[in-house]
This record gives sequence, structure tokens and C-alpha cells, in this order.
Amino acid sequence: MKKKTMGQSKSGNSDTVHSPLVTYASMISLLTLCPPFVILLWYTMTFADGSVAEMWDYLKQNGVQGFLHIWPRPTATACKIIVVYAVFEAALQLLLPAKTVYGPISPTGHRPVYKANGVAAYLVTLITYIALWWFGIFNPTIVYDHLGEIYSALIFGSFVFCILLYIKGLLAPSSTDSGSSGNIIIDFYWGMELYPRIGKYFDIKVFTNCRFGMMSWAVLALTYCIKQYEENGKVSDSMLVNTALMLVYVTKFFWWEAGYWNTMDIAHDRAGFYICWGCLVWVPSVYTSPGMYLVNHPVNLGIELALSILLAGILCIFINYDCDRQRQEFRRTNGKSTVWGKAPSKIEASYTTTTGETKRSLLLTAGWWGLSRHFHYVPEILAAFFWTVPALFNHFLPYFYVIFLTILLFDRAKRDDDRCRSKYGKYWKLYCDKVPYRIIPGIY
Repeated sequence: MKKKTMGQSKSGNSDTVHSPLVTYASMISLLTLCPPFVILLWYTMTFADGSVAEMWDYLKQNGVQGFLHIWPRPTATACKIIVVYAVFEAALQLLLPAKTVYGPISPTGHRPVYKANGVAAYLVTLITYIALWWFGIFNPTIVYDHLGEIYSALIFGSFVFCILLYIKGLLAPSSTDSGSSGNIIIDFYWGMELYPRIGKYFDIKVFTNCRFGMMSWAVLALTYCIKQYEENGKVSDSMLVNTALMLVYVTKFFWWEAGYWNTMDIAHDRAGFYICWGCLVWVPSVYTSPGMYLVNHPVNLGIELALSILLAGILCIFINYDCDRQRQEFRRTNGKSTVWGKAPSKIEASYTTTTGETKRSLLLTAGWWGLSRHFHYVPEILAAFFWTVPALFNHFLPYFYVIFLTILLFDRAKRDDDRCRSKYGKYWKLYCDKVPYRIIPGIY
């Protein structure tokens, strides 16, 4: 087999915006620090009252040995839960009726084909999960009670999964969108393949990102709510607001799933540790952490405050959705759709693919996309804040996800801008002149 060798910029991190030293340091740091952080986050939320200070005192007194003591070992129960869930989601991905959707054409001319059945899989998953609890077949509190063991098993199992992905990309890539940077750390971290598949129809990134990662967000949100109900005989209004907003957000995601397949996560970032381990481990543990905290820390907000937070969160999620819908409709109609009731302003750009072919793109400069180049990140960050704020401000840790998301999206905006500047050249400069702000209108 002849393997296409690529430079670093073609190995999934063409959007690297830092110096090589900082890039390597960040990769090594994330590879080594993220796994123990997941365990520390779970333990602090569950057993240390959500207090960073209490956890820090424990680690100061007990050191590495103390940390190893609190790290739960993967158990048969935890592994069984993960395997049953993963097989169930994989079966839904493969077997549910689906509409055929085509992804964007890659630089090598490959166009992925997807089975769009995310909404059906989402509804079947939630209905099945609730029905198992309602009829006494399976109690979701078991998931919560074994959560540390589940995260521990996911940490190690997903690491092995990423190693297998690296080997697959090295020996049996699924498409021409694959290759090595020549550096094993970069290849493992960023990935070897853009569109890895098992067989013809099972897309691995759709499974890791959407059907395992995002689906687990909704499943765990329900789990935390049910656990609080089983413990206290009722669900606090703070938990209801948190759960409702997270479910609305995940519902929005699956409603828009085909649009997600055109984003940087799928169409640009390769299947490596960064994306796949992140979706298999980081999403279930970190993204759901405000609800994890509320299980043992119910807050009584009162009807007025609870409704205010709920409505503000729903508004932010809607604006985030409408931003994506606006751009998707603009692309679908080749710029002929109306934006906020009138014909949109746009820039006609051209670019050259790696095969030397000239392509044309339309850059939207109206509506939400006329406010800033990545305005959709603003309501996304605010939505995360609104489903976290029911925890109030007794502890900092519930807000870790909001802070992490803000850093992630600001960095992603920088990476995306650099990628588009490289792709579109002078047309991107015209676009930036017309839409000067990157994320926050009038500020940044």
C-alpha cells in the first residue's frame, strides 16, 4: 500500500496557531492531564462537596498516593454499562431508517455519504432509557452510583480505541483523506484519517462525536435528575432548569446533526485523541458536570427566577440554532435565500484545491454573520452559563465547563480564521474588512 505522506498542516492541525514548542507542550499536557482531571472532577463533585479547596487540601496531605486511592478501578458493571450502551447506539446508527446526506467535498475530492437518523436515534434512546426506569427493568441510579468506575473504564478504553484508530489509519485508511505528518505524537493526537469507517456505512466519527458523546450528555442529564428524585423524593427547580436546558440543547444538536457534519469537528479535524477521546470521555464527564454537582446540592430558585433562567437559556439556544440555520439555508440556496427579510450581502470567493482544481464559495456577510465572523459562539457560551447558574455561586467548579467552553471556542475561532485565510487569501481579507469582529460585536 502506498501511503500519502503529508506535512503537519495536512495532518489535522493545519489550524495550529501557536509556536511548535507551545503546540507540543499543549498536546503532551492534554494527553497526560485530562485523564486524571476527569477523575478529580467527578470525585470533587460527588464526594468533596464540589469544593476545590477541600480537594486541594486532601491532595496536599496525601499526595500522589492519595490521588491513586480515590481513582476508582474499572469494574465489570461499569464495562457492561458502557458496552451495552455503545452497542445499542451503534445498532441505532446502522439500522434505523435514514435519509442520505452528503458531506462537503474534501481537498482530495472525496465526498462522504451519511445516514441521517440522529433525531430518531435520540428519541429511541431517551424513550428506552425512561421506559426501562419507569417499568422497573433498569434503574439509572446504577449509572450514577458507578459513575467513577465508568469514567475510569472510558479513560483507558478510549485510549486503546485511539491507538486502534492510529493503526487503522496507518494500515487500512477508509479514504484518500488520510496520511501521516511523520510525527507519531501529532498523528496520534490529531489523527490519521478524516473520515474513518468500518465497512461502507458505519462512520466512526459520527459514532464517537454524535451517537456516543452527545447522546451520553442527554442520558446523563436524565440520570442526574432521576438520581436526585430517588434520593429526595422530588426534583429541585434548579435541577429541572439545568436538565431542561441541556436536553433542549442536545435536541437542537440532533435536529441539526446533518449541519454538524459540515463543521470543523467533522470536515477538518481528524479522528485522533483530540476529537475521539474528547467525545468519548470529556463530553460525558465535563459537559454534564453542572448537573452532576446539583444531584447533591439542590437549590431552591423560586418560580420567577427559575423561569427567567429557563427562558433566557432557551432564547440563547434558539439564537445559536438560528445562526447555523441561516448559514445552512444560505449555502443550500446558493445565496438566494433571504436573511432577516431581505437579500443577503455576500462575498464571492474562489480557492484552489490540493489537486489544482478551482472552486467557488459564497461567504455570508449578513444577518447573524454580519455581526461577527463567529457570532454563534456567543449564544452557545451564554446557554452554558444559564444551565450552570442554577447552581448559584457557592463553588467555582460547576462553572468549569463554561470557562473551558469559552477558551475552546475562542481558540477554535482563531484556528478557523487562520484556516480560511489560508484557503481564501484575498477574499478572506475582504470578508474581514466587511465583518471586522471575530466573536463579540464591537469588542473582539
